[in-house]
Amino acid sequence: MKKTLFASAFALLLGVLLNLAPLAASAQCVMCKTQVESARQERDDYDVAGLNKGIVYMMTVPYILMGAVGYFWYRRTHPKAAKK
Repeated sequence: MKKTLFASAFALLLGVLLNLAPLAASAQCVMCKTQVESARQERDDYDVAGLNKGIVYMMTVPYILMGAVGYFWYRRTHPKAAKK
């Protein structure tokens, strides 16, 4: 019982921390940053928030796919854990 409670608390804490991480991350590469700065100088109303969100979104897709592969691999190699 304690093991399950600890695992649940750890998973919740890890989820909260991972959801807060993209807020502090600057996800622009050098080329993207240069293009955004030049576009900002040409137009004053250019918004870069969408660019950062798009880059973070594209970054998460490979991690989700690898997590799914790892989950199905674990379930296939540990059939006792899947039945509980």
